[in-house]
Amino acid sequence: MKRFLTFAIAVASTISLTAQNTQRDSINNPNNQVNTAQRILNGNINTKGVTVGGYGELTYNRKDQNNAELDVQRLVLLFGYKFDDRTQFVTEIEFEHVKEVFVEQAFLQYSISDNVNLRAGLMLVPMGIVNEYHEPTTFNGVERPSIDGSIVPTTWREIGFGLSGKYNEASLRYQLYAFNGFVSSTSDGNGNITGGKIGGSSGLRGGRQKGAKSTMNNLNFSGKLDYYGLPGLRLGLSGYFGRTQSPGDVEDIAGADVGISMIGLDARYAYQRFTARGQFIHGSLSDTEAYNNATGSKLGSALQGYYLEAAYNLLPQNKKQQLFGFVRYEDYDTHASVDGSLTKDLSYDRQEWTLGLSYKIAPGAVVKGDYQFKNNAVVGESTVNQLNFGVGVWF
Repeated sequence: MKRFLTFAIAVASTISLTAQNTQRDSINNPNNQVNTAQRILNGNINTKGVTVGGYGELTYNRKDQNNAELDVQRLVLLFGYKFDDRTQFVTEIEFEHVKEVFVEQAFLQYSISDNVNLRAGLMLVPMGIVNEYHEPTTFNGVERPSIDGSIVPTTWREIGFGLSGKYNEASLRYQLYAFNGFVSSTSDGNGNITGGKIGGSSGLRGGRQKGAKSTMNNLNFSGKLDYYGLPGLRLGLSGYFGRTQSPGDVEDIAGADVGISMIGLDARYAYQRFTARGQFIHGSLSDTEAYNNATGSKLGSALQGYYLEAAYNLLPQNKKQQLFGFVRYEDYDTHASVDGSLTKDLSYDRQEWTLGLSYKIAPGAVVKGDYQFKNNAVVGESTVNQLNFGVGVWF
């Protein structure tokens, strides 16, 4: 019983410490946000043992002339363990839509020095903003930006290894990893391609392997630099290069996989009650004509998009609560370019306006509401709008 009480007190103290870190970093200074993994790694610096936390989202979505959908969209349980001063483990267990269970992250970190950390396991690919910072209190809008659903795409994680760290003297945070990648094709086990996993309006999203019996025949490389040397401003440059994966019995067949080169630029800015952010992503794909011929897919040879967002806290700056009114514009296209006989699908060239409110009623708790105007490049096609409400927590 004494050992149990000691353990319980240690866990409670660690949760309290990490919650305070979350309040300081993501509420008082939005551009110094930490994500779940960073919070766990930073939160138990002086505490050997277990760190526990979680985040979740409940959402209401109603498209024009449709019934509303209510969903426990996700509930994520966070666990970290500190073995010694250099060695830590982080994992996230995610429940989506109540019935689906995934491991979102599971990696081991070994700190060589204050500026150099080795990591290995299931990790988030550092591309853009939301793929790393997707906890509901860290972004405006009930739903994540649509570009981060079709092009990046969130939550994009794969198994790999690499380096991370920061150099405060240069105001730089860096990440460099080698991963397995998207799986692109399926086979019948007898050397025949039976279909494709990527393409169309959802771009690369269907190829995420998520660490679930992942196949691998090509090594991919990912990196990101974040600069935080100017007050209130954070700039990011991301890159991802390699090829998709294919089943072993078809890996030598033309069209089984494609090459990927992806570049991302992002920026976040905060000054008093005003915040802004923006992101640009361009993905260039090679061998798409052979892939489409082999799989019957509609994969573009280029995917591109951007968004710009501005927000203003409508409550006095000295209040603990915050009420952000925001507006976001997105323009993204999973058929920015096509090869061969494939014809561009103009419905994949999309534009969205999102206007709404994010009411942070306490550090780690937010209530959101917004309205989205969605359009595409098809002439004469009517606009589909959507009303959203949501509740989010992170602790």
